[in-house]
Amino acid sequence: MANRLFPEWHPQDAVQLTWPGADSDWAPMLSRIEATLERMVVAITLYQRVLIGVADSATRARLARTFSHLGVPAHRLQVCVVPSDDTWARDHGPIGIERDGGLVLLDYRFTGWGGKFPAARDDALSRALAAQGVFAAPLESRSLILEGGGIESDGEGTLLTTEACLLNDNRNPGLDRAAIEARLAEDFGVSRVLWLAHGHLEGDDTDSHVDTLARFCDPQTIAYVRCDDPLDAHYPALSAMEDELRALRQADGTPYRLIPLPWPQPCFDPEDGHRLPATYANFLIINGAVLVPTYGDAADSVALAALATAFPDRDLVPIDCRDVIRQHGSLHCLTMQLPKGSLAATPEE
Repeated sequence: MANRLFPEWHPQDAVQLTWPGADSDWAPMLSRIEATLERMVVAITLYQRVLIGVADSATRARLARTFSHLGVPAHRLQVCVVPSDDTWARDHGPIGIERDGGLVLLDYRFTGWGGKFPAARDDALSRALAAQGVFAAPLESRSLILEGGGIESDGEGTLLTTEACLLNDNRNPGLDRAAIEARLAEDFGVSRVLWLAHGHLEGDDTDSHVDTLARFCDPQTIAYVRCDDPLDAHYPALSAMEDELRALRQADGTPYRLIPLPWPQPCFDPEDGHRLPATYANFLIINGAVLVPTYGDAADSVALAALATAFPDRDLVPIDCRDVIRQHGSLHCLTMQLPKGSLAATPEE
């Protein structure tokens, strides 16, 4: 069987979201995060469908009314009742691969980033959706602990990741680098794994997910976070990561085109003052557009301009993520793209 891990720019059926409930960590600021998610849904549904998992039928009905009032076409929205622990669909959603010309969705174990948070309902979420007949493609379970935010694919056999996450003892104890690479090659058909040994963000719970640090924009281009403040605590690690990226080569031996993303002013939690992981690398590629996290910072416009050079044929849509980072993730972390052919129901355009 020939497998291929789709890149994010592969044509998509939908973007998957998991809506926060009143019993989640979002409870103290539920209305604020819901407003952000509403803006995301309105933006995404201009281009494609959105699949939302919600806690109960009352929330499903409420969202149907809300999005109808906001002008979202009914055929662009699918809302399913499914239990969850948190909102981070990037890490509990299924990962789409091509196998012998068809689509397969892979369901990896999710343990709340190495047991840091309760995750049993999130871990079962994809299977719960499959049981409701949501997916057209087969869903295959895997025993490997792996989060979507921890890997980046160029769609051509190269995977970019970080040692701090995939080799962490809190993920798959007993599996060394060679064993992890073998599993990635078997499932994703990758022939190369590029490992970053440096790079982190304060306030990040994921052990340095690559989607907070460096992202493929196309097979030849990587956008990455650059810290240009020598007095910032992140400067040594991010400078070392920049050196690593400069040393990386494409499969044909040529260097990557590197697009540095700016460093926003530090964001701090208003309650206890700890630093929050604001990053422009946490953008989302969809059909025809790129949603870009912004932070009410002068660097926002610089980030948008930089990403415009990476995605000249896509619209850039800024989304204020100052509330999202209060729970230590950003825009990309909230979403999982579902490749074309994933969903059972076909929208009527």
